[in-house]
Amino acid sequence: MKKPVSILVVDDDQRLCDLLRRYLSGEGYQVNTVRSGEQMRRQIESGIPDLVILDLILPDDDGLLLAKELRVHKGLGIIILTAKGETVDRIVGLEVGADDYISKPFDNRELLARIHSVLRRMSKKLDSISDKFHNGSIASFADWTMDLEARELVSSKEGNVCLTSKEFKLLTLFVTSSRKVLSRSQILDRIADSEWNPDDRRIDVLVGKLRKKIEPDSNNPALIKTIRSEGYMFTAKVTISPR
Repeated sequence: MKKPVSILVVDDDQRLCDLLRRYLSGEGYQVNTVRSGEQMRRQIESGIPDLVILDLILPDDDGLLLAKELRVHKGLGIIILTAKGETVDRIVGLEVGADDYISKPFDNRELLARIHSVLRRMSKKLDSISDKFHNGSIASFADWTMDLEARELVSSKEGNVCLTSKEFKLLTLFVTSSRKVLSRSQILDRIADSEWNPDDRRIDVLVGKLRKKIEPDSNNPALIKTIRSEGYMFTAKVTISPR
C-alpha cells in the first residue's frame, strides 16, 4: 500500500485547521496542522510534506518569507491561503515561489481541485527533471560527478566507482529528488522489480550498500539521511548540466 500524500496546513485559525484536517483526511490525505512559522519549521525538520497550505497573514510571521523558506525544498508544493484577494498580493505570492493561491472564504471542493492540480504539476516537474537527466546530462554533488549515459560515477578522491544496476537506479532517484523525503513505497514504485513488495527490507539493504560506496563515513551518513518513520532524504545540493 502506498503512503498517502502528506499535507501541512499552516494557519493560526484553529477552527480552520480542524476543518481542513477532517476534510482532507477524508479525501485520503495525511494532514498535519501548525499555527506558526516556528511550528512549521519544527514539523518540516521531522519530515518534509508533499504540499503546504500556507496562510499569508500570521500574527508573528510573514507568510511571504515563509514561502521563500519552503521553496528551497524541491518537489514541495505550496498553496498560499489568505483573506486578501487583491491582484497585487496574488502576484507577489506567486513570485516568491507559491504554486497556487486561493482566497478565504473558499469552497472545499475548489481547494481540493487546486491541491490535485498542484500535485500533478509537481509530479510532472520532477519527471521533467528526471527525463532531462536521463537524456544525457551530468549531475554534480559533493565530490561526485554522475554521468547517466555513460553510467559512470566519479570522485576526485575515490576515482571511478562501480555501481550495480539497482544501486545506479537508486542514486539516480535520489539525485533527481534531492532534499525531498522519499518513503520506501515511493522508492519501490520507481526502482523495484515486480517481485518486490512494500514490506521488503531489501530497499534498506540497497541504501546501506550505496552508502558504503559514496559516503565518507557510512556509519554516520551525511548524503543519504534516514528520516525516522518517513524514509530517506538525499541532502546534497545537486547541479545538473548538459554533457
